[in-house]
Amino acid sequence: MSKNDFYTPYKGPAGGWGALKSTTKSWLQSDNAVRNVFTMLKTNQPNGFDCPGCAWGDKHDSAKIRFCENGAKAVNWEATSRRFDANFFKDHSVSWLNTQSNYFLEYQGRLTEPMRYNAQTDHYEAISWDQAFTQIAQTLKAQDDPNQVAFYTSGRASNEAAFIYQLFARAYGTNNFPDCSNMCHEASGYALTSSIGTGKGTVEMDDFEHADAVFVFGQNPGTNHPRMLETLREVVERGAQLLSFNTLRERGLERFQHPQHPIEMLTNGSKPLNTGYYCPKIGGDMAVVRGMVKVLIEMEKAAQKEGKAVFDHAFIEQHTQGMDEYLAEVEKTPWDAIIAQSGLTKEEIYHSAKVYAEANSVICTWAMGITQHHHSVAIIHEIVNLLALRGNIGKLGAGACPVRGHSNVQGDRTMGINEAPSKAFLEAMEAHFGFQPPQEHGLNVVQTIQAIQENKVRVFIALGGNFAAATPDTNATKDALKGCELIVQISTKLNRSHLTIGKNALILPCLGRTDIDKQAKGIQRVTVEDSFSMVHASGGVLEPLSSEQRSEPAIIAGMAQAVLGNFPLNWQELADDYGLIRKHIEAVIPGFKDFNQRIEQDGGFYLGNSARELNWKTPSGKAIIHAHALPDSVLPKKAQDLASDTTLILQTLRSHDQYNTTIYGMNDRYRGIKGERDVLFINPADIERLGYQEGDSVTLRSLWDDGIERKVSGFKLVPYSIPAGNIAAYYPETNPLVPLNSHGEFSYTPTSKSIAIELEPYQEPANTIAAVSN
Repeated sequence: MSKNDFYTPYKGPAGGWGALKSTTKSWLQSDNAVRNVFTMLKTNQPNGFDCPGCAWGDKHDSAKIRFCENGAKAVNWEATSRRFDANFFKDHSVSWLNTQSNYFLEYQGRLTEPMRYNAQTDHYEAISWDQAFTQIAQTLKAQDDPNQVAFYTSGRASNEAAFIYQLFARAYGTNNFPDCSNMCHEASGYALTSSIGTGKGTVEMDDFEHADAVFVFGQNPGTNHPRMLETLREVVERGAQLLSFNTLRERGLERFQHPQHPIEMLTNGSKPLNTGYYCPKIGGDMAVVRGMVKVLIEMEKAAQKEGKAVFDHAFIEQHTQGMDEYLAEVEKTPWDAIIAQSGLTKEEIYHSAKVYAEANSVICTWAMGITQHHHSVAIIHEIVNLLALRGNIGKLGAGACPVRGHSNVQGDRTMGINEAPSKAFLEAMEAHFGFQPPQEHGLNVVQTIQAIQENKVRVFIALGGNFAAATPDTNATKDALKGCELIVQISTKLNRSHLTIGKNALILPCLGRTDIDKQAKGIQRVTVEDSFSMVHASGGVLEPLSSEQRSEPAIIAGMAQAVLGNFPLNWQELADDYGLIRKHIEAVIPGFKDFNQRIEQDGGFYLGNSARELNWKTPSGKAIIHAHALPDSVLPKKAQDLASDTTLILQTLRSHDQYNTTIYGMNDRYRGIKGERDVLFINPADIERLGYQEGDSVTLRSLWDDGIERKVSGFKLVPYSIPAGNIAAYYPETNPLVPLNSHGEFSYTPTSKSIAIELEPYQEPANTIAAVSN
């Protein structure tokens, strides 16, 4: 096998036959192929369950099938018949499992009984639920300060689970809520709240049917939220403009073959997904938008001479504050800086501005290609400013649309999973539950890792997720977690975090979205919130693999009852009937009036959005227009100081056989990768400039001025359509390269999309066997 046999450029469209083949393979791998065909047909259906994958919404029209290829992978991965219990651990030590790949770990199946780590044997062993709850209670009660405990949450958790989780932690006495949103869309929440008064997008699904133009920034929907492809296709088909700005050329932004269109499938046809595709440099999106606004200013001045206008002056005067200062900042930004940082030509930026100016209604969407930079908040402020110039907030077919990654990460925040809760939320909690929640802000993900390093956090409880692998600076994070007094993981499957052992560790197996949830008051449903602020019910359809698996609300209630007794309420009653949880949510959180009744509606209900209604919940009562200077570099200062002519900027990303840290397989179809994950996508000119050849193996060394060496090795060079000076590779394999202290200004989001890297030739050590990638 030659050194580049793993790479063959992909010729087909997104979706289509390739997606059907991949979906069929995932069905067969589940060991429940026949049963899971029925299961898939219940995905995102009124009487079914919400897909455990992405947070893209549904139109809830007459379509019979409401899942995509990666949704099928997520469902089949969860609905496997393979079991993972203490018997497996009798034959496999934690040390041995730590040498296996992430794919191997999760492929073993569903966790089916509670287990406790035995340090003397290096094996997990079965325990009872009562023993687990007792150990948790004893440990939490023994802490000197409630802030010595951190309560982590994954975006997979339901609204009901998230609400009683935060109630438990606040009744215990802490606001330490590190959350997966800290690592992805925290910048969106901060930027939107500080500009338009709400941290959520202002767009509804139907707005895409009325937009004259859609601008897609920093996202790859073909892999990360494939159901969005149909929406984008419809935008282009009806003649609207759709401009994509993404550093890599991605098939999921180019062409789409609809698996539910028989003629298209039979003729092997496809439809375009854009009317313009631009590849800015990593972190260059702010410069792109800055350049567009600079052009719009020119157009506005020319229009004024004819008694016309490009800007929506009525909107600006009535609804914004700070626009003059911002426009002055734009005018003094030199074109040379804009072109150099954006990586686009002046002609490309002029064309983009012209498309924007000629559209009456514009939607701007973005994802983690925008949010994981040091200056991400400034980028999103710039996008909001662009929208405000022509009144593209609060009208049909227009608005800001951050596309969340996990299926209920937005709902978790709505439910109070927030280390910095608002005064109004805390007051509502106190009024309803009769106790004063802690008032001081708690810890986010980065701060939690730092606090564990400093021995200030001693207990770590995780409601889902794969914290050790998903977080930045992997080696530092793992070393910190090993010092914890107790780590508790509420999980569906084994992952890397279960093998990162503190002095004590518990695995608590929970039900998934696909599982029927039977409690004392009957079969229960939970609810989730999508990227469009739609809340809807979700109920599993499969019998659980084990009677020892418990629902997330039941596990949380069991912990709370053991730690707090009946304070501030009877926790077991909440576990018996989730309708009671929803009544408490209704009493505390605005927008949930008649919660139990409204989830009976097909498609659920809309929570509303104040900015969409032109109600700006900001100190001035107007949308705040921020005037950031264009940064000198997209890199933080501690990386800038070490950079040279050979420095490349790395962004981490997912493969197509992956969802977050869950690896479904070793292929990345749309990028042409087969059987490999340790690959580095790089511009061919950079391969030649740096003296390498296609397929060469290299070591990636991260640049950060703190004296710590951060390296990953054995990555094969893949020539790819990416701007010169930029590279890309998969996470979590490259998370060790992200310094813990390299995070977004204002947001603490790790800078996983802008890491300064030097390449070094890699030679496998003689007489050794290469370790399986972790």
